[in-house]
Amino acid sequence: MTELIPAPRSLVAGSGEVRLTAHSRLHAAAGTEGVGRWLRTVLWQATGLPLHEGREFDDTEGDGIGLVIDPGLAPEEYRLVSDWSGVLVEGGSAAGVFWGAQTLRQLLGPDAYRRAPLGRDRTWAVPHVRIEDAPRFRWRGLMLDVARHFMPKEGVLRQIDLMAAHKLNVLHLHLTDDQGWRIEIRRYPRLTEVGAWRARTKIGHRASPLWEDKPHGGYYTQDDIREIVAYAAERHIGVVPEIDVPGHSQAAIAAYPELGNTDVVDTASLTVWDTWGINPNVLAPTDETLRFYEGVLEEVLELFPADTGASSPAVPSTPFSGFVHLGGDECPKDQWRASATAQRRIGELGLKDEDALQAWFIGHFADWLAARGRRLIGWDEILEGGLAPGAAVSSWRGYAGGIAAARAGHDVVMCPEQQVYLDHRQDAGPDEPVPIGYVRTLEDVYRFEPVPPELTAEEAGRVLGTQANVWTEVMEDQGRVDYQVFPRLAAFAEVAWSSLPAPAERDVADFERRMTAHYRRLDALGVAYRPPTGPLPWQKRPGLLGRPIEGAPPNL
Repeated sequence: MTELIPAPRSLVAGSGEVRLTAHSRLHAAAGTEGVGRWLRTVLWQATGLPLHEGREFDDTEGDGIGLVIDPGLAPEEYRLVSDWSGVLVEGGSAAGVFWGAQTLRQLLGPDAYRRAPLGRDRTWAVPHVRIEDAPRFRWRGLMLDVARHFMPKEGVLRQIDLMAAHKLNVLHLHLTDDQGWRIEIRRYPRLTEVGAWRARTKIGHRASPLWEDKPHGGYYTQDDIREIVAYAAERHIGVVPEIDVPGHSQAAIAAYPELGNTDVVDTASLTVWDTWGINPNVLAPTDETLRFYEGVLEEVLELFPADTGASSPAVPSTPFSGFVHLGGDECPKDQWRASATAQRRIGELGLKDEDALQAWFIGHFADWLAARGRRLIGWDEILEGGLAPGAAVSSWRGYAGGIAAARAGHDVVMCPEQQVYLDHRQDAGPDEPVPIGYVRTLEDVYRFEPVPPELTAEEAGRVLGTQANVWTEVMEDQGRVDYQVFPRLAAFAEVAWSSLPAPAERDVADFERRMTAHYRRLDALGVAYRPPTGPLPWQKRPGLLGRPIEGAPPNL
């Protein structure tokens, strides 16, 4: 069971095993109590073994588990030693211990991922092994779009567990868009009363003639959000909320028409958008709009605290929890060009053009967040017209935005659509459901390299890490998300965690060998992944129009 994913830095196998029994104990030393609770719970569910608390790691019994913080290790670094004395997991912090516990679960075999014992006698054993491991990148993210198709809270919690199993540590939650507003803002109730629901939904690509003629929607209450954030924090995952401005905002304008460009269009007639693509209806660059979104963000900051451990020592701090994503992408300027209000604002501010107006809009919120101890992050369009110091960039249109940002002294998360957009199709075959974008196979994702070679060592240090993005226009339920995300997320996780060779030199055969074992873990977790041989009959979607792009994706 040493076919681990992601691959550890060092693994030395021994010749024996540690057998866990009803008498085995688990000792969680100071600072690891939360990891101990998590590990005891998941292993009790799967094995039925109680793993009672031990007073300290007892190496005389030889069948116990110890969790210990070693300040000599880096925060997310861990060491796992299984030998005659038992299983000891040491980490530089509780996060490092947690990642080591995830490795321990893999070593126990795929049935360790089940939620109840299978009802037959079996031996639970950890092979004798010494593993030393640490992540390559600090930001190992997954962007989940819950705006286009709403994912109920239980589905988000499940995604968090799947992320944790793959040692990913940032959930970027895309909460608002033209097609839906998914977070309760008590000051502005119509955002969810109106903005969370659309009357119908386009099926397939926006050129498709097919519709689902029933309402779609949903939103997370503020207590739902608190639960999601706390659940993620217990698994050492930070949640970065995205409130998209000034484009991708028709759901908000449908709820509050005064937010739109009322001197250009009849915003009172707008509804939550029911199709896909780039929407011309964008926010008006007025003081009233700024005050409205400041009100939204005041509640968002309370729900997504900068340090989730600040209010309670029982809840661990989480990575990058001080970031707020404000979108900034795909904002057409046609309405601003036609709007006397927008043109007057350009003149008052002495701006060059509408691109500079968007930079001013984003810059306002960068300063507003910075004054509250937070950091703005946005899609790479926010570079156009200049970017406030301290703001970070999600480089999605390729590598170019990330390169420019790093050279300008901004931190970067690399998530180029040509490489790690998991809504893109996995094969060129006719059976691939709703074929969108370039073909990105499991091997393609495994050969993805987040750091462009053009960067100097100092500039490369600006790359916080990498993120896979999951846009859900054609993913209407959990099964569809599973199919698009897995198994490619396993390959992405190894890219984000492990120190791999250059893309052309990566051992794809070894990865695929380890995936043979990993598919059994995914089966135990109930993940409806794409099989290596292609979609199962029920995963196909014949007749649904997609937007396939032929050829190899460019390295932009």
